[in-house]
Amino acid sequence: MKFTKLILPILAVMLFAYTGIEKKKKKNKKPNIIVVLVDDLGYGDVSFNGSKDIPTPHIDRIANEGAKFTNGYVTYSVCGPSRAALVTGRYQDRYGSSRNPLWAPNDITQGLSIEEETIADFLGREGYKSMALGKWHLGGHKELRPLKRGFDEFYGFLTGGHKYFPEEWTLSDISQVKTQQDAYRTKLLHNNTRVDEKEYLTDALSREAVTFIEDNSDEPFFMYLAYNAPHAPFQATQKYLDRFPNMEDGKRKTYCAMVSAVDDGVGRVLKALKDQKIDDNTLVVFLSDNGGKKGKMTDQGPLRGHKGSIYEGGFRVPFAMRWPKQIEAGTVYNEPIIAMDIAAIAAEFANATPKNKLDGVNLIPYLNGEKTGTPHESIAWRKFDQKKYAIRKGDLKMVVEFNPKKQKETTSFYNVKTDISEKEKLQLSKEQRNELKAEYRTWLDQMIDPTYMGLLMDKEYSEKHPDRFETEIY
Repeated sequence: MKFTKLILPILAVMLFAYTGIEKKKKKNKKPNIIVVLVDDLGYGDVSFNGSKDIPTPHIDRIANEGAKFTNGYVTYSVCGPSRAALVTGRYQDRYGSSRNPLWAPNDITQGLSIEEETIADFLGREGYKSMALGKWHLGGHKELRPLKRGFDEFYGFLTGGHKYFPEEWTLSDISQVKTQQDAYRTKLLHNNTRVDEKEYLTDALSREAVTFIEDNSDEPFFMYLAYNAPHAPFQATQKYLDRFPNMEDGKRKTYCAMVSAVDDGVGRVLKALKDQKIDDNTLVVFLSDNGGKKGKMTDQGPLRGHKGSIYEGGFRVPFAMRWPKQIEAGTVYNEPIIAMDIAAIAAEFANATPKNKLDGVNLIPYLNGEKTGTPHESIAWRKFDQKKYAIRKGDLKMVVEFNPKKQKETTSFYNVKTDISEKEKLQLSKEQRNELKAEYRTWLDQMIDPTYMGLLMDKEYSEKHPDRFETEIY
């Protein structure tokens, strides 16, 4: 009896101390990081950017409960190069990933250079568990796939696009792929194993994202959730089509349904974070890899241009960031920022040291008022094969285009703060023009030419590599 009276208070003290340690441990845990990347989303196709056609309440939560970026950019106006810069935090032109990689699983140069680190690489050294979901498009060679690029888990597909309905995934491995488009019909991969998925692709990716959160909530994690929606082919289930009863059947309606499916997925991810009681210490970023595809199916809002363009519509994208522990709800940030900044934020708060110098900037001090001014003195873009390039410094932007018929280069200047639509060409002073040109040349001197043939060279590549599709079962 005396022993019981003595031991119970001791146990109570020990339990209290242990609970305090656990609470402190959880409180001091490094932040989780989730990047939700969508594919070819129009600037005006989310509610937080003014969409009237597509309600996106869950995506809007990221913007409304965190920061909305009105000048959020990516580094390239098509998929592959943009993704390379995002996952490395470095301009893709530094290491030659300036073209959309081809499906060429025997070619180790067709994709993200093996000399580059990803966010998953440097976070992994700090104890992070990482997962890539959905579209990879950074190389099909076995050394370029997600599990070789720092990720612990992968669920998705390796090429630049995919069919959405499981019944269309008729190829059981890549040995059956005989054309660039065939890869759209492969069964999904879970790590290195083909799986018999039954759900609509967007829903399957959302399900796997939730499972990863639930399985890894006790330790810091990085999740790269790369939906291929609303990239072509335009396919949606009746569940999502029925949400737009007053819209005429066609590509626009299907596109809207595809975005709505992504919004549901974002809602599931945010709910999982709350259920696991980790939402306050999780940075969630939402953005598109480039502008919306040309045509009536997308809404580019006030922007000139579209996917593939050198104008704002190619690079300025819906961009939002939520992190209750660090970012005040309702923040609207108007200075230019870029997708590479995500890697810089991750490195800073994970106390990680990337192998290569990052081009991104930790934005958090700018969002919470610790720093003033602009994170980037200038941002540059280059389309090597088209001989087009642009640079923004402050509010001024220079656009250079090459006319192959006339063999002539034209240069235009805009104030993209007062003229977001780039309608009014400016007559700048010689000093201003030279300043922008010198800024671009300084940037260009640090870059290299593309190191591999791109998607637009599909036929030429196949002629040079007749064994392109002869590969092992995988």
